[in-house]
Amino acid sequence: MLTGATAIEMAHIPAMTADRSLSPEAALIESARGGDARAFERLYRMHSGRVMGVCLRMCRRHDVAEDCVQQTFVRAWRNLKAFEGRSAFGTWLHRIAVNEVLTYARNHGTRTEAGDPIEESEEGSSSFPGEFDAGEVVDVERALASLPEGARHVMVLQAIYGYSHEEVSEMLGIAVGTCKAQLHRGRKLMRERMGLSEE
Repeated sequence: MLTGATAIEMAHIPAMTADRSLSPEAALIESARGGDARAFERLYRMHSGRVMGVCLRMCRRHDVAEDCVQQTFVRAWRNLKAFEGRSAFGTWLHRIAVNEVLTYARNHGTRTEAGDPIEESEEGSSSFPGEFDAGEVVDVERALASLPEGARHVMVLQAIYGYSHEEVSEMLGIAVGTCKAQLHRGRKLMRERMGLSEE
Protein backbone atom coordinates (compact mmCIF):
# COMPACT_ATOMS: atom_id res chain seq x y z
CA MET A 1 0.00 0.00 0.00
CA LEU A 2 1.37 3.43 -0.98
CA THR A 3 2.07 6.00 1.69
CA GLY A 4 0.73 9.54 1.26
CA ALA A 5 4.13 10.91 0.20
CA THR A 6 4.75 8.10 -2.26
CA ALA A 7 1.28 8.54 -3.78
CA ILE A 8 1.96 12.25 -4.33
CA GLU A 9 5.31 11.46 -5.96
CA MET A 10 3.71 8.83 -8.20
CA ALA A 11 1.04 11.28 -9.29
CA HIS A 12 3.72 13.40 -10.95
CA ILE A 13 5.16 10.48 -12.94
CA PRO A 14 3.64 10.15 -16.44
CA ALA A 15 1.69 6.95 -16.91
CA MET A 16 3.60 4.32 -18.89
CA THR A 17 0.90 3.76 -21.48
CA ALA A 18 1.18 3.29 -25.22
CA ASP A 19 2.91 6.24 -26.87
CA ARG A 20 0.22 8.21 -28.65
CA SER A 21 2.78 9.36 -31.22
CA LEU A 22 3.19 5.77 -32.46
CA SER A 23 1.40 4.68 -35.61
CA PRO A 24 -1.26 1.97 -35.14
CA GLU A 25 1.14 -0.63 -36.56
CA ALA A 26 4.01 0.51 -34.33
CA ALA A 27 1.72 0.34 -31.31
CA LEU A 28 0.79 -3.24 -32.24
CA ILE A 29 4.45 -4.13 -32.64
CA GLU A 30 5.25 -2.72 -29.21
CA SER A 31 2.36 -4.65 -27.65
CA ALA A 32 3.41 -7.85 -29.43
CA ARG A 33 7.01 -7.38 -28.28
CA GLY A 34 5.61 -7.35 -24.76
CA GLY A 35 3.98 -10.74 -25.35
CA ASP A 36 0.52 -9.67 -26.52
CA ALA A 37 -0.52 -12.53 -28.84
CA ARG A 38 -3.66 -10.68 -29.96
CA ALA A 39 -1.57 -7.74 -31.17
CA PHE A 40 0.62 -10.14 -33.13
CA GLU A 41 -2.46 -11.79 -34.61
CA ARG A 42 -3.55 -8.38 -35.90
CA LEU A 43 -0.10 -7.88 -37.42
CA TYR A 44 -0.48 -11.28 -39.04
CA ARG A 45 -3.80 -10.26 -40.59
CA MET A 46 -2.28 -7.00 -41.82
CA HIS A 47 0.74 -8.60 -43.50
CA SER A 48 -0.02 -12.25 -44.30
CA GLY A 49 -1.47 -11.50 -47.74
CA ARG A 50 1.65 -9.72 -48.98
CA VAL A 51 3.93 -12.31 -47.40
CA MET A 52 1.93 -15.02 -49.16
CA GLY A 53 2.32 -13.10 -52.42
CA VAL A 54 6.10 -13.06 -52.05
CA CYS A 55 6.30 -16.75 -51.17
CA LEU A 56 3.87 -17.91 -53.86
CA ARG A 57 5.51 -15.94 -56.65
CA MET A 58 8.96 -17.11 -55.61
CA CYS A 59 8.29 -20.80 -55.02
CA ARG A 60 5.37 -21.39 -57.44
CA ARG A 61 3.79 -24.02 -55.18
CA HIS A 62 0.81 -23.15 -53.04
CA ASP A 63 1.50 -25.83 -50.40
CA VAL A 64 5.12 -24.78 -50.03
CA ALA A 65 4.15 -21.09 -49.96
CA GLU A 66 1.66 -21.73 -47.14
CA ASP A 67 4.33 -23.56 -45.13
CA CYS A 68 6.79 -20.71 -45.72
CA VAL A 69 4.23 -18.13 -44.61
CA GLN A 70 3.54 -20.11 -41.44
CA GLN A 71 7.25 -20.45 -40.69
CA THR A 72 7.79 -16.75 -41.42
CA PHE A 73 5.33 -15.70 -38.73
CA VAL A 74 6.56 -18.34 -36.27
CA ARG A 75 10.08 -16.97 -36.66
CA ALA A 76 8.85 -13.38 -36.52
CA TRP A 77 7.04 -14.05 -33.23
CA ARG A 78 10.08 -15.75 -31.72
CA ASN A 79 12.44 -12.98 -32.87
CA LEU A 80 10.20 -9.95 -32.47
CA LYS A 81 12.40 -8.45 -29.78
CA ALA A 82 15.24 -8.38 -32.32
CA PHE A 83 13.20 -6.12 -34.64
CA GLU A 84 14.79 -2.70 -34.21
CA GLY A 85 12.63 -0.72 -36.61
CA ARG A 86 15.52 0.19 -38.93
CA SER A 87 13.34 -0.97 -41.83
CA ALA A 88 9.57 -1.22 -42.18
CA PHE A 89 7.99 -4.17 -40.40
CA GLY A 90 6.71 -5.49 -43.74
CA THR A 91 10.25 -5.39 -45.15
CA TRP A 92 11.53 -7.32 -42.13
CA LEU A 93 8.83 -9.96 -42.68
CA HIS A 94 9.68 -10.19 -46.39
CA ARG A 95 13.33 -10.82 -45.54
CA ILE A 96 12.30 -13.70 -43.27
CA ALA A 97 9.91 -15.03 -45.94
CA VAL A 98 12.56 -14.97 -48.67
CA ASN A 99 14.93 -16.83 -46.36
CA GLU A 100 12.23 -19.43 -45.68
CA VAL A 101 11.68 -20.01 -49.42
CA LEU A 102 15.41 -20.35 -50.08
CA THR A 103 15.87 -22.60 -47.04
CA TYR A 104 13.06 -24.87 -48.23
CA ALA A 105 14.69 -25.18 -51.66
CA ARG A 106 18.09 -26.00 -50.11
CA ASN A 107 16.71 -28.51 -47.62
CA HIS A 108 14.68 -30.37 -50.22
CA GLY A 109 17.46 -30.31 -52.80
CA THR A 110 15.13 -29.08 -55.46
CA ARG A 111 14.15 -25.93 -57.22
CA THR A 112 10.73 -24.76 -56.14
CA GLU A 113 9.04 -25.00 -59.53
CA ALA A 114 5.56 -26.02 -60.61
CA GLY A 115 3.77 -26.03 -63.92
CA ASP A 116 0.37 -24.79 -62.79
CA PRO A 117 -0.50 -21.13 -63.32
CA ILE A 118 -0.15 -18.96 -60.27
CA GLU A 119 -3.28 -18.49 -58.22
CA GLU A 120 -4.24 -14.99 -57.17
CA SER A 121 -2.92 -14.42 -53.67
CA GLU A 122 -4.79 -12.84 -50.79
CA GLU A 123 -3.19 -9.51 -51.53
CA GLY A 124 -4.93 -9.48 -54.89
CA SER A 125 -3.36 -9.32 -58.30
CA SER A 126 -0.56 -6.89 -58.92
CA SER A 127 1.09 -5.67 -62.05
CA PHE A 128 4.48 -4.21 -62.76
CA PRO A 129 4.10 -0.49 -62.05
CA GLY A 130 4.79 1.67 -65.04
CA GLU A 131 5.25 -1.25 -67.42
CA PHE A 132 1.90 -3.02 -67.86
CA ASP A 133 -1.70 -1.95 -67.39
CA ALA A 134 -4.26 -3.81 -65.26
CA GLY A 135 -5.66 -5.70 -68.26
CA GLU A 136 -2.38 -7.56 -68.68
CA VAL A 137 -1.99 -8.79 -65.10
CA VAL A 138 -2.81 -12.43 -65.92
CA ASP A 139 -0.32 -12.43 -68.79
CA VAL A 140 2.28 -10.84 -66.53
CA GLU A 141 1.81 -13.52 -63.86
CA ARG A 142 2.08 -16.31 -66.44
CA ALA A 143 5.20 -14.80 -67.97
CA LEU A 144 6.69 -14.30 -64.51
CA ALA A 145 5.95 -17.92 -63.61
CA SER A 146 7.85 -19.11 -66.67
CA LEU A 147 11.10 -17.31 -65.81
CA PRO A 148 14.17 -19.21 -64.60
CA GLU A 149 14.27 -19.23 -60.81
CA GLY A 150 17.05 -16.66 -60.33
CA ALA A 151 15.51 -14.13 -62.68
CA ARG A 152 12.06 -14.73 -61.23
CA HIS A 153 13.19 -14.13 -57.66
CA VAL A 154 14.81 -10.83 -58.58
CA MET A 155 11.83 -9.74 -60.68
CA VAL A 156 9.40 -10.54 -57.84
CA LEU A 157 11.37 -8.58 -55.27
CA GLN A 158 12.28 -5.62 -57.47
CA ALA A 159 9.59 -5.20 -60.11
CA ILE A 160 6.64 -6.16 -57.92
CA TYR A 161 7.73 -5.27 -54.39
CA GLY A 162 10.09 -2.41 -55.21
CA TYR A 163 13.21 -3.41 -53.32
CA SER A 164 16.55 -1.95 -54.38
CA HIS A 165 19.42 -3.94 -55.93
CA GLU A 166 21.23 -3.79 -52.61
CA GLU A 167 18.22 -5.03 -50.62
CA VAL A 168 17.51 -7.85 -53.07
CA SER A 169 21.15 -8.94 -53.22
CA GLU A 170 21.18 -9.12 -49.40
CA MET A 171 17.89 -11.05 -49.25
CA LEU A 172 18.97 -13.58 -51.89
CA GLY A 173 22.61 -13.79 -50.87
CA ILE A 174 23.92 -12.78 -54.29
CA ALA A 175 26.20 -10.02 -55.55
CA VAL A 176 24.65 -6.71 -56.61
CA GLY A 177 26.06 -7.25 -60.10
CA THR A 178 24.34 -10.64 -60.30
CA CYS A 179 21.12 -9.02 -59.14
CA LYS A 180 21.32 -6.41 -61.90
CA ALA A 181 22.09 -9.04 -64.52
CA GLN A 182 19.16 -11.21 -63.40
CA LEU A 183 16.81 -8.20 -63.50
CA HIS A 184 17.93 -7.36 -67.04
CA ARG A 185 17.51 -10.99 -68.08
CA GLY A 186 14.11 -11.22 -66.42
CA ARG A 187 12.78 -8.06 -68.07
CA LYS A 188 14.00 -9.19 -71.47
CA LEU A 189 12.40 -12.63 -71.12
CA MET A 190 9.17 -11.12 -69.79
CA ARG A 191 8.86 -8.85 -72.81
CA GLU A 192 9.64 -11.69 -75.21
CA ARG A 193 7.08 -13.98 -73.62
CA MET A 194 4.44 -11.29 -73.60
CA GLY A 195 5.16 -10.38 -77.23
CA LEU A 196 6.28 -6.85 -76.37
CA SER A 197 8.93 -5.10 -78.43
CA GLU A 198 11.99 -3.59 -76.81
CA GLU A 199 11.77 0.18 -76.28
